[in-house]
Amino acid sequence: MAEFTHTGLRVVHAVAGTGSFTAAADLLGYTQSAISRQVAAAEAAAGAALFVRGARGVTTTRAGEIVAHRAAAVLTELDAVSRDLAGLSDRLAGRVVVGAFPTATWALVPRTLAALREDHPALNVELRDASTPTLLRQLRAGRIDVAVVALGSGLPEYDLDGLRTERLPENPLLVAVAAGHRLAAREHVPVSDLSGEPWIAGSGLKGEPQFGPWPTLADPRVMHTARDWHTRLGLVAAGLGVTTIPGIAAPLLPRNIVPVQVEDPSWLGRVTVVATRPERPASVDAVTARLRRVAADLREDTAGATDGRITR
Repeated sequence: MAEFTHTGLRVVHAVAGTGSFTAAADLLGYTQSAISRQVAAAEAAAGAALFVRGARGVTTTRAGEIVAHRAAAVLTELDAVSRDLAGLSDRLAGRVVVGAFPTATWALVPRTLAALREDHPALNVELRDASTPTLLRQLRAGRIDVAVVALGSGLPEYDLDGLRTERLPENPLLVAVAAGHRLAAREHVPVSDLSGEPWIAGSGLKGEPQFGPWPTLADPRVMHTARDWHTRLGLVAAGLGVTTIPGIAAPLLPRNIVPVQVEDPSWLGRVTVVATRPERPASVDAVTARLRRVAADLREDTAGATDGRITR
């Protein structure tokens, strides 16, 4: 009697999810003939057809829906077994606390944590968000192990003496506008085109840096201030103003908000920096290395978000 196999369930799940043998082959890295063989074997084990072939792809039968649904649960558990076993031989374990300024927690740090969970299952990485000055105080006090901070033009000269710092791949400062805004269809705008725009600026505790109007504008018109990023972006989406935003956050902007690059020779820029204490364990090295890789990936995503290469 035929039985379901791990590979067969993975193929059925992929075909059901993509609606195509060809797409499933691309997703899994198999040939289309291999996909067909695995589906045939799974249908033999099920004793029923799992898919109906059509000119525009395939659809699942009732039996196919059942097998695909159960396959998802089985594959999740099998993947968990692989992670747990990998953890037995992984030397990296323990707890690392990562602190980051708020917009770095949109994509940079979450993607880093997700990758680390796959790479080092026994490593427990926790996230804290705070302003850059607060993070540096927490790092020196030993409350966090890694601080993801913002440095550069328009920000205070933070005291980094005695800390180990690493600059992440650069992401530009952008302007976020509503999808129907006059600048939304343009990939780049000269800074002069921002003159007269109403701005949504950040607000917070005294001494905390905020994303305000474009930094080099002489007399910006601030229409609203808000502490929370959801509020700021809601005001932008409603067409009540524009706001500045770091490039590392651009790929996760809502669909009704468009990031635009600004041509401004007088803007010296800002950078994202990872700070740690000088003596650090291998677990912290692993976190900082993954932050660098994710930041580089986000730079490519940001370029795609501003020139239309990715779907928003």
